[in-house]
Amino acid sequence: RMFDVNVRGLLHGVRAVLPGMIERGHGTVINVSSVAGRRTYANHTVYSGSKFAVHGMSESLREEVAGHGVRVVTIAPGAVETELLSHTTDEAVKADYQAFKDSIEVLAPEDVAAAIAFAYQQPQRVTLRELVLAATAQVA
Repeated sequence: RMFDVNVRGLLHGVRAVLPGMIERGHGTVINVSSVAGRRTYANHTVYSGSKFAVHGMSESLREEVAGHGVRVVTIAPGAVETELLSHTTDEAVKADYQAFKDSIEVLAPEDVAAAIAFAYQQPQRVTLRELVLAATAQVA
């Protein structure tokens, strides 16, 4: 399910919007990855792998469509207050991650939305290829 959402969902979304962007000669694709798509974490193999795929596909796509005036941005947030834990079946992993989240003030969804808006609002000639954000207290 995680690969379906994080990888196939990205592919379907890009396929739906890219032809029009190329035809117009401008557009912006913003893909949401994760800090876990830049480094690995124990017990997060599938999640991390899916987010590494987002990074790789985004960078390759950026190279393919830059000449058509299309920007590709990868947003890579650290820990965010989401329902991510509800998709995990291992109770020990859930407990460890919840303890981590309780130990720091993690990002709010609004923080990620503000980063996306900032990247999008740049002039069309500017591409923020990758924006990594995390809670100040998140060190890894």
